[in-house]
Amino acid sequence: MNTNSNVYTVIYTTLIVVVVASLLAFVAMKLGPAQQANAKAETLRQMMSAAQIKPAEELYAMSNADILQLYADTIAEAYTIGADGQPNGSLSVEKGKIELIDKLKPQNKAILAGAAVTLPVYVFQSGMKVIPIYGAGLWGPVWGYVAFQPDGRTIAGAFFDHESETPGLGAKIKDESWFREKFVGKTVLWSESPAFRLEKNAEADGSVNAVDAITGATMTSKGLNEALNVWFKAYEKHFNREEE
Repeated sequence: MNTNSNVYTVIYTTLIVVVVASLLAFVAMKLGPAQQANAKAETLRQMMSAAQIKPAEELYAMSNADILQLYADTIAEAYTIGADGQPNGSLSVEKGKIELIDKLKPQNKAILAGAAVTLPVYVFQSGMKVIPIYGAGLWGPVWGYVAFQPDGRTIAGAFFDHESETPGLGAKIKDESWFREKFVGKTVLWSESPAFRLEKNAEADGSVNAVDAITGATMTSKGLNEALNVWFKAYEKHFNREEE
């Protein structure tokens, strides 16, 4: 075959594309389970940090297998609720069959659109309930987990993460433990609007449902504030229902 012909070029290019695509598919298939295991363990670390099971530093030093075991040993039950606040399903908490609702972006879109939702509630043996939050920061999504005392109003702990916030500024929502600790002991006023405030000088008036925003990270703080209140609103009927 004439190696300088157009036919040769097309055939050669097609073969290269097929070989590369096959290799990528093979690698993705092999790495898929490991990536899923890492993602599950990461979610559990964040949840258990919020629930004060162990300090975040200790949880991140543990292996994935140990994280799964710790979750199985400390979780009491996990279930899902709909927009009406009523439980509508259960999530397995057995070590080998742990189920999570960790794809939060679709649920966030559904909340904002007023559509049907499947929102998780994780209840630990300590009585703490953990729920997720998700929203948009300055450069990408921000998310996290908030744990409540058995009264369903008092925040027991929180953990926040982000995709691409600015190091030393917006990234502090994850990197700085002092920021997370500011939420402990605060109260979510479910029936008020907003139920919680993360704003500049928000604590100045002594409000029980307020935390000061991070200085220099205005847009990240605004995004996290909105995420908290959008998801708190979605869980309002569930927590108010328990108080009745």
